[in-house]
Amino acid sequence: MPDSQLPTRSPWRQFLHNWITRRQQPSLSQTLGHRNIYVLPSKAGCMLGVTLLVLLIASINFQLNLGYALTFLITGSALASVWLGHRNVYGLQLHLGALHPVFQGDRATVPIGIQTAAGQRDRHGLSVALNRSHGKLAWVHTDVTAGQLCTVELGSVPHQRGWHRVPRVVLESRFPLGVFRIWSYWQPEGRVLVYPAPEMPAPPIQYGDNEEPATAAPHSSGSTEHDGVRAYQRGDALRSVVWKKTATALATGSGDLVVRNNYSPHTHSVWLDARATRLADPEAQIARLTAWVLQAHAQQWRWGLKLPSGLRIEPATGVQHLHDCLAALAIDGKPSSLHD
Repeated sequence: MPDSQLPTRSPWRQFLHNWITRRQQPSLSQTLGHRNIYVLPSKAGCMLGVTLLVLLIASINFQLNLGYALTFLITGSALASVWLGHRNVYGLQLHLGALHPVFQGDRATVPIGIQTAAGQRDRHGLSVALNRSHGKLAWVHTDVTAGQLCTVELGSVPHQRGWHRVPRVVLESRFPLGVFRIWSYWQPEGRVLVYPAPEMPAPPIQYGDNEEPATAAPHSSGSTEHDGVRAYQRGDALRSVVWKKTATALATGSGDLVVRNNYSPHTHSVWLDARATRLADPEAQIARLTAWVLQAHAQQWRWGLKLPSGLRIEPATGVQHLHDCLAALAIDGKPSSLHD
């Protein structure tokens, strides 16, 4: 179901939240019980209380027996809804699903599994959200069928690279009448790795003129020809253009420039070096290196990485090598502490 936006919590609710969550320890799962379920009247409940008080005073002043009956009937129904609402969330089991790395600025998905023990009743009107320290709460509403696992996907957009702690999860219900808010907090024990965002548009891979071919990173290309040439890309030196083949290409009507390609990914190992980016800002270096890493992986090269901090990752190939390099770029120069 689509998320619904609610206003940021009030200061007194933020104080209550901080007091409650200080008592909790991170865990992979949590079962809701008497010690971690909290009840307070909702705004509708407070308005109902004021209305009932006015109705009671009017019944006393005018000696209205029907007014007494209506007041006590509604009051009894509201009080009974506390028991029904507490029974609706009591015994729910929360589990943290698998977390996957994301790129900076993309939506990080946090799967939360909700289930009840076999033989218990269905649960209705549950709302779940990530309890971030700032911003609005994005609620996801769901029902839980007895004995079945219901997975709710929550999300947030991290704006910094590195490790991020999963925010606290808040589950609440206003079932059945909406006059009482029954909720619980849970701090999952998990973290999400956020890769740095690649520089866009991705520049061609550069290397120093004095570097040896065996350790230099070649210009990226969409395809490598068997005769040692490839299509011209922006940034290629004019001296590398093969004019005879270019003339032939122009004669055939393709109109594409071709340049020499002395690099063979099967016989050489290339280094993606932070110094070759020609940038002074470490964050800009990491963004450009990330773009180069993705280019080298797409070309199936054997490549190594030299980070701005001086860390070296030896040349290799494959998906695991790609993730190792992206993870190293994500945490390069970052403190060991997690982001909220």
